[in-house]
Amino acid sequence: MALPHRLSFLKRASLTRHLMAQKLFKIMEDKKTNLSLALDVTSQNQLLEMADELGSELCVLKTHVDILRDFTSDFGSKLRKIADKHRFLIFEDRKFADIGQTVSLQYKEGIYRIADWADIINAHVIPGPGIIEGLKGSNLLLLAEMSSSGTLAKGAYTKKAVAMGEAHADTVMGFISLQRLSELPGMIHFTPGVKLKSGKDPLGQRYRTVDEILTKNQSDIIIVGRDITHAKHPKTQAALYREKAWSAYVQTIA
Repeated sequence: MALPHRLSFLKRASLTRHLMAQKLFKIMEDKKTNLSLALDVTSQNQLLEMADELGSELCVLKTHVDILRDFTSDFGSKLRKIADKHRFLIFEDRKFADIGQTVSLQYKEGIYRIADWADIINAHVIPGPGIIEGLKGSNLLLLAEMSSSGTLAKGAYTKKAVAMGEAHADTVMGFISLQRLSELPGMIHFTPGVKLKSGKDPLGQRYRTVDEILTKNQSDIIIVGRDITHAKHPKTQAALYREKAWSAYVQTIA
């Protein structure tokens, strides 16, 4: 069944009370980008250098802070300056998955102090709504679907994740999903596993095309990693993805 007509990002910004969702919609419209880069490198210096080099093409930079071999306590503030310079949001892909009290401490305390520098975080819904309560005050994405082969995040699980997110729209700003799942205008859909050509990697990651995700499935933001970071010319490749993704979005609201 065809999805209902989609609204522009700017229109959706005016229809949501979630402040971070409003900010992201406006960044996307102003920069004409719905590209998120998964910068999954293990060197802090490399991450910061690539963030600065590619930041102009991005609306969101996705990190895994716990894979950095050389993490230092000033990492967050350094990345924050680059994000402000290029006007993109920082999404720490921590995938919280514990009881509310534990995830609250994981988010705010410890050596990473994610709450001090990340604009967006995400969580599994396996623990139930308590995980959302534990992360109250954050800007949260719920993992409703995943792009890996054999994932259990589908069917009834996905429906429950969406219902849980919509019931907590003050904290939850969207979903990690393969398609548009919610009709609430403030809910932003991020889709990983996107490449210029479909396929899969040796560890079960399945790749879908930009058009499949943004035009057919009407997701909002594509998350691209190695196809940019491992490219011979990452800046050129990032610009190509940005242009293709924005064109696909524009076609769906035309």
